[in-house]
Amino acid sequence: MKKVSAQNGLYASIFLWNAGWLTISSPKLISFWMYILINVILLTLLDQWRRHISRLSERNFQTIFENNPNAIGIFDRQGNLLKGNARTYRLIGYKEEELSGKSLGSLLPSPFAERTHDLYNKIKDGETININTYMIHKEGFKVDLNVTIVPNGKGKQMEGFIAISQDISESKRKVEQIRHMAYYDDLTGLPNRRLFRDHLMEMLAMNDTHRQGVAVFYLDIDRFKLVNDSFGHDYGDMLLMQIAERFTHCVSESDFLARTEGDEFTFYFIGIKSAKDINLFAERIFQALEQVFIIGDYQIHITASMGVSIVSLQEKEDADTLMKYADIALSRAKEKGKNNFQIFNSDMKSISILRLTMERELRQALINGEFELYYQPQINIDTHTIIGMEALVRWNHPERGLVSPGDFIPAAEENGTIVAIGEWVLTEACRQNKDWQDAGLPCIPISVNLSSRQFLQSNLLDKIQSILSQTELDPKYLELEITESMTMDVEYTTQSLIELKKLGLKISIDDFGTGYSSLSYLKMFPIDKLKIDRSFVRDMMLDPNDAAIVSTIIAMTQHMKLRVIAEGVETEEQISLLRNHKCTEVQGYWYSPPVPYDKMRNFLQKGKISAAS
Repeated sequence: MKKVSAQNGLYASIFLWNAGWLTISSPKLISFWMYILINVILLTLLDQWRRHISRLSERNFQTIFENNPNAIGIFDRQGNLLKGNARTYRLIGYKEEELSGKSLGSLLPSPFAERTHDLYNKIKDGETININTYMIHKEGFKVDLNVTIVPNGKGKQMEGFIAISQDISESKRKVEQIRHMAYYDDLTGLPNRRLFRDHLMEMLAMNDTHRQGVAVFYLDIDRFKLVNDSFGHDYGDMLLMQIAERFTHCVSESDFLARTEGDEFTFYFIGIKSAKDINLFAERIFQALEQVFIIGDYQIHITASMGVSIVSLQEKEDADTLMKYADIALSRAKEKGKNNFQIFNSDMKSISILRLTMERELRQALINGEFELYYQPQINIDTHTIIGMEALVRWNHPERGLVSPGDFIPAAEENGTIVAIGEWVLTEACRQNKDWQDAGLPCIPISVNLSSRQFLQSNLLDKIQSILSQTELDPKYLELEITESMTMDVEYTTQSLIELKKLGLKISIDDFGTGYSSLSYLKMFPIDKLKIDRSFVRDMMLDPNDAAIVSTIIAMTQHMKLRVIAEGVETEEQISLLRNHKCTEVQGYWYSPPVPYDKMRNFLQKGKISAAS
């Protein structure tokens, strides 16, 4: 600015000098030619000064141009590149001669290149443009840019424009990373609950216009916690990734899949016209799970439960409502035995409320002491003597009376209260058995079922040891029952059972024949007894296959030198067939249903039970 002012001052001085000359000078004093010479000299000096200032300005511009951290391109009136600074060529990997003369439209991707005509019109009008776009590097990757275009002139006087480009690739990647973390599942890469909900909201908004049938599926992997606890979280994660990959083949471009949490996946399908379409989609998902999963050295078969909610023509449900309805239907599917799907209906609302109420009441029941034990005697069919008894929990509800385990155990397993209930059962069974023995009644073992959650507790051994010490019951009078499904992790099961056996108690496998345990693994477990599942005993008089299964299990136990007991015995014919196969220990209604404390005490006093007593 000082140099410009100096230049303007010099012009002013020449003007004033000439004005003074013309007013006070006389041609007689100084010749006219001298006047001309002085003006020429002054104008020459002025021109040299102007050139000097121009060179300084150009050098300053060149310095700023070349050393600017942003890419700067100078374009002519037609939008062709005249010159770019060094940053321009480094940014997209081309040499100067490769870009010289290229039009702005040819440098931008097609979506922006198609708009260059509109851009040029705005630039010619003197408008400064700012856009976010990208260019493709010579090596093929994308470079995200923020570009500011400044016109040089306006209208017909516009000589061209300057484009200043800032590389925003890193900041954009960070934004995308944050967005991905907010909307996608880290493990599977699938959309998460938040993104699913957003897309479902958009779909429902479209549905108001198009009335396409939309169905929401909530899916939960059956017994996934058992897999996770048995094999470890790393194996559980690998299984979830394989499941996610299979599920991606179940959806089309117009459908949507997400992993919402844990082992829960969510779908929505469009174009639903009838219940038949729901069945087809459900079958597609179930089929995806049929093939065995390979996790390390293990082969795992899994099933799933699903809940479905459908957009109603009468009501305009929002995304949250549909998702809630699908979740309620999922709970209903689990209650019905898993490995199935249920479609939401209005009756399920009240069931869901009852389930929440039961969860609250179960926790309160533990505090208020509302649980009690019933006992079912185990009988030797040759002598009719009591050889053992199974402790079974009942809930004496203050309003509904006696509640069957089938009505509250599934809810307790789902909400986690089964662990506290199981610990109470174990403690109370040991305490009552010790009381009977102290009263002079026969010393017989009492069997207690362990839930899968109990069995997988890391402190199970310490808890049982503490209970035995607290109740002073001899360990040989305690028998723990586990199911085949709890033995999936053979190494963990074997080690746990060995440690439990060291306490001196007995181990039996309940509901044998209904699970997946391998006979080669079975011989590794330090068990004492197998309990033949009641379903085989019930039908063995009608179905030759069930009869063959029962006889095979009995023969196997004899070879393995294990005890065997048949559950669910209800008829004399069953007793006869079991006796023929040399199974002498039974449990069932033929002798006695589960009975309360007082009646079991009477049985123990007698020592024997007659049939159907």
